[in-house]
Amino acid sequence: MKYFLLVIILFLISCKQTTNDNESHSVIQETVVIKKNVIAERKKSISAAIHFDYPVGKPNAKGYYNAQSFGKNDHLGDDWNAVTGGNSDLGDPIYSIARGQVTFAEDIGSGWGNVIRITHKLPDSTFIESLYAHCDKILVSTDSIVNRGDQIGTIGTANGAYLAHLHFEIRDDLELPVGGGYSENTEGYLNPTKFIKDHR
Repeated sequence: MKYFLLVIILFLISCKQTTNDNESHSVIQETVVIKKNVIAERKKSISAAIHFDYPVGKPNAKGYYNAQSFGKNDHLGDDWNAVTGGNSDLGDPIYSIARGQVTFAEDIGSGWGNVIRITHKLPDSTFIESLYAHCDKILVSTDSIVNRGDQIGTIGTANGAYLAHLHFEIRDDLELPVGGGYSENTEGYLNPTKFIKDHR
């Protein structure tokens, strides 16, 4: 009898766990669907970006240099620094590289600091995302529409983690997480300088 009761109890626990797992899976699936729906809605509301400029020293990055380019040390973006060095560019303007919609604008801490993500529609109706990290200030809000050359923030230090610079990425996968900034796997990432040069 004790053995029979033990089997029943274990069966009931197993059923409850399965129900919880199914509920969790449903929530995850629902979240993914909602995220895709939000992205789809944003895509409808964005006008095509015809020309692209650099995110600093607009329009041609005057006064700045690419201190760590895409691919160097598995870097997934470009690090823009003022030619004057050190923290001399702290508080300098950061500009949107093209017309688009802000999809994220928050301080996420942990070596990233303030991060801005903008979705851009290309003339062929494909989409890319530009990401601006380590900002001192964010001057835009999520869902706002920005134009090429609009100031969106200022160059920062990721809350004192680094000397002032802009970590800048371009992605052709809009669903990538912020990530780590470095990886041997560059799937979903584009060479920012090459992309801008090819889309002036």
